[in-house]
Amino acid sequence: MADAFRVVLLVALAAALLTTLALGLSWWMEPSRRMRRALLKALGAAPEVEAMAVGEGKACALNFDVEQVVVLWANGAHGLAYHFQEVDGGEIIVDGHVVARVRRGEARKALDVMAPDAEQVVLRLMFADARSPEFELALWDAALPAPTGSPGEALRLGRRWLSHLEALLKG
Repeated sequence: MADAFRVVLLVALAAALLTTLALGLSWWMEPSRRMRRALLKALGAAPEVEAMAVGEGKACALNFDVEQVVVLWANGAHGLAYHFQEVDGGEIIVDGHVVARVRRGEARKALDVMAPDAEQVVLRLMFADARSPEFELALWDAALPAPTGSPGEALRLGRRWLSHLEALLKG
């Protein structure tokens, strides 16, 4: 009887250990955490500003200390790092219309709309790279099964990105 009880306890302990390991691994491999780790690894420092579209498997980040903008896709498996001199600008696109823009050598087109009922808010980064001149990231997409945030939050993040891009283009 005592041996049977010990076996049951050992099996229960092994099951609890395996469950804990599986939960820890699933937490570690969560797509947003994987992309944050990939951004940190690519930049070599904490980003000043970052944006992620977990549903698309895309992310981007910027850091002034290392003077780089990093874009990732395929859940962080692939990416490109651009030096500030390679950045040409950025745009915020709401439902297919450019509502704000920062470009090298041009005056800033300020964000003058608030779209609380927008279907999609996209951040487009533009680079002086013939093979990858643009990178688009959906900050808000109502078509996703369970969209997080809101169009207003996406526009605030987009405005923050444009402010950082404007600072690096002037600097």
